[in-house]
Order: sequence, then structure tokens, then C-alpha cells
Amino acid sequence: MTALSPQLDVLLINPNSSEKAYQELAKVYSAIEPPTWALLLAESCRAKGFGVGILDCDAERLTLDQAVARVIDARARLNVFVIYGQNPNSGTTSMIGALALAKALKAEDPQMQICFVGSHTSALPREVLAHGCIDIVLLNEGVYALHNLLKSNLTSDRAHIKGIGYKPDASDPTALKLNPPEKIVPQDRMDIDLPGYAWDLLPYNKSPLDLYRAHFWHAEFDHAKRTPFAAIYTSLGCNFGCDFCMINIVNRVNSDDGVDSSHSRGMRFWSPAWVMREMRKLADMGVKTLRISDEMFFLNRKYYEPILREIVAEGFDFNMWAYSRVDTVRKDALELFKKAGVNWLALGIESGAQVVRQEVSKGSFKDVNIREICNTIRGADLNIISNYIFGFPDDNNDTMQATLDLALELNTEMANMYPCQALPGSPMHNIAKKNNWQLPDSFEGYAFLSYDSQPLPTKHVSAADVLRFRDNAWAAYFKNPAYLDLVEKRFGATERTNVENMSKVQLKRRLLGH
Repeated sequence: MTALSPQLDVLLINPNSSEKAYQELAKVYSAIEPPTWALLLAESCRAKGFGVGILDCDAERLTLDQAVARVIDARARLNVFVIYGQNPNSGTTSMIGALALAKALKAEDPQMQICFVGSHTSALPREVLAHGCIDIVLLNEGVYALHNLLKSNLTSDRAHIKGIGYKPDASDPTALKLNPPEKIVPQDRMDIDLPGYAWDLLPYNKSPLDLYRAHFWHAEFDHAKRTPFAAIYTSLGCNFGCDFCMINIVNRVNSDDGVDSSHSRGMRFWSPAWVMREMRKLADMGVKTLRISDEMFFLNRKYYEPILREIVAEGFDFNMWAYSRVDTVRKDALELFKKAGVNWLALGIESGAQVVRQEVSKGSFKDVNIREICNTIRGADLNIISNYIFGFPDDNNDTMQATLDLALELNTEMANMYPCQALPGSPMHNIAKKNNWQLPDSFEGYAFLSYDSQPLPTKHVSAADVLRFRDNAWAAYFKNPAYLDLVEKRFGATERTNVENMSKVQLKRRLLGH
């Protein structure tokens, strides 16, 4: 007789929402990223002596029935849905698969303890907790709340655990209680209380991380270079408070209504030694393609320079990318970035109209010459991913056209084009509610590439007009002969063909009637 394995204290679940969020792009072109916060929480709990497992339904592409069977078989004391993601809207769009799985699990086992944590949960804790299939929510990043929850009996102890929301009366599932908030991990405890990533708990096929794939462009539009793939933070949070962004909402330590991400801005950093340990693990697992997920990696030389110099000294052979604001690029640092293997910089250009860009960022963008910045980056032999948003509140057809014109002029190696969404947790979401702007009525509506995508209308054009302009702009960019020539020159003829094939994928849009 085979002995039963010890019961897990916690199973951290990454749901699968890919089909509805990305449509046909999910099959080949969208990235499959390791579940960063599930990995961090897993290692943090494991360091406290708890038994931990990770179920990555996205990486394994599990059906609903398969996922239910796996969770039931794990027999964890607590099942935690970790609803984060590297894209700003991922916390909300991941609710698509998360709720479907949570409902199915409760139908199978009504006594199962189900907890949600993540950016959407932090933004709208009462709304999330109100779902009948959810027993507990964690109110911010959840590190200390989860530790204390796992020390408890999960039921009568809940009233005394900071940083959670729960239903105090089993006979009245509509009764909700949010306990006083718990702190986030402070700077001086980062290496201790978030001691690393539990890479070994991830699923794989033949070798570690081979179920994960990089963004198509990160792999230079070469499918063979996309796996194994990993993503790593060297810092958490952002010092800025742009209206359209909800990144800092997981830092909240105030559960009052009306709190948004701009009220919790700030950054925390791991030590270079911590970063090197994690990168060494990844290098030893054969990872070559690595994302630095920091919201603002290229911001403070005090933090990024020691890390880059250590990477050079270690001799890692990573192909990396990192974010930078257009107004924080330092020409004298680009040589070190390139030497360390940072081959791509992602720039938040957002809009071709400076007045629009400043309005949504509360004036925090300096009036810089974007063309000059791009030329400087190219002069250091780095590729650029430009990020553009269509449909800001002050946008009209002329300003959106100015954004597209700028994108075509800059002709960077990659361009992301988003319709503007009032993402839960962002200042814009609160503004939209106060002004009675029409918001999506489903989680799919917040997915940029979904069939049900529903961006904000602007003061001048409709939501349908915004979405139509975005989709046409994307096609104009990726089918532009000048862009395809650039891809062929930079990466090769096969890679150009790969981009041409990608551009043939047609998104279906309910709002546009197709």
C-alpha cells in the first residue's frame, strides 16, 4: 500500500484565461510567463516551514475538468488563486479563468477553502469577496496575511488576522468583513521575507521552464528561441502615479473605498546578491531568454548599476529586456546595459500628443525629445519596444492619428498598441465611476485583445471608434513595408516571414460587429 503524501498547507493556483483573453493569438503568439507572484509567495511560505504546491493551469493549458481534478487531488488546506500578471490588465482578465475554476471547485466540494489574492482583488476586495465561491481575500500583496492565515485554523481565527477579508457568518454569505490592513514587506526585510522564487515547483515537459515561452519579439521573432523562458523582478512598485496604471494597487495598506494605485506609489528593492542567486539558478536551468519585470528598472543608477555589473562579472549569457520611461534614459548607461545582455528597452511613449500624455500622467512626464531618445538607444545597438495607448479621455481622431504617425515615424523594432481601459485599481477607474463613464460589464471587457474588449469612450469619440482605430493602427504598423524591412535587416528573412504570418491573425470584436 502506498502511503499518502503529506497534506499541503497551501496550493497556489495560476488560472488559465488565455483563450478568451488572447483569442487565436493564444495558440502560438502570446507569451506564457511564469507566475511570478505565485513563485514568490511559494518560496516565502516554504521558508516559514509550510508545505506548498503550485498549479499552473495556464502553462499546462489545463481544461476546467482537468484543473478541478488536480486541485481536488492536491488536498491542500487552503487553495489560493494568485491573480497577478505582468501586463497591467492581467489581474482583472485572469479573473475569467479564476472564477470559472473556483465555482467548479465549490460545486465539487462546498467545504473547500478558497482564497484570492492579486491586483484585481486589491483593487476591488469587496466585489471579489462577494462571489459565493470565494471564502477569503488578501488585501494587498498578501505575504504576511498568508503566513498568518496558514498558522491559523482558517475558520474561527480569521477575525484576528490582519490584511484579509472574509465572510463571518456561514449562514449569510452576503455578510462581508474586511479586517484592518497588514503591512507590505518593508525594504529591510525584502531578502528575508521574500527570499526567492520556487522555480522547482513549476511544471515542465522535458526540462525546467520549457512550458513557458517569451514574447515573440523578445525572441527576435524566432519561435525556437522562445523557450525556456523566465521573468524576474529586482524591485517592486513604481514611484509614479499615471492615471491609466494600477500597478501599485497591491501595495495598499488602506482598505477605504476610493483608494487607487496612486495612493500607494513607491519602490522596494532586493539586494544584488539576491538577484544574482536567482539568475544563477535560471542560468543553470538553461534559460537564455529572460525578462526583467521591474516597472522602472532604468530609473535609479544606485540600484541597476550594481546588478548589471554583477551580471557582466558572472558571465551570464541572457537575452534580456527591461522597462524605461522616455524621460529617464541615460545615454552614459546604455553601454553597460548592452554589455550585460539587455537587448531591448520598453518605452512608454503612450501618445503622440504631449498635452494628452501629460494630462494622464499628472504632468510627471518631462517634455523630452522622443525621437532623440530613440536614436540614442539605437546608437547603443539596443532594440526598442514602444508602447502606445489610443483613447485617452482627451483623445480625438486627430490626436490618435498623431500617435500612429509618430509610431510609423519612429519605426521601432516592436510596438505595443493598446486601447485605453479604466483598469480596476487605477485612478482612471475611479474617475470613470465618478463621471458615470461606461465600463465593461465583464472581465473579458478589460482584455485588450479579447472578443469582448470594451475600451473607454473619449470626450470626442466612441469606444467602438477607439477599438477600431487601435486595430487598424496595429495592422498599419505591422504590415508597413518600412517596418518589415527593419525586421529583415535586424533579425533575418525568416523572421520577417514570421511577422507577416502573425499579422494575418484577425481578432474578432463584438463591439465592431465581427
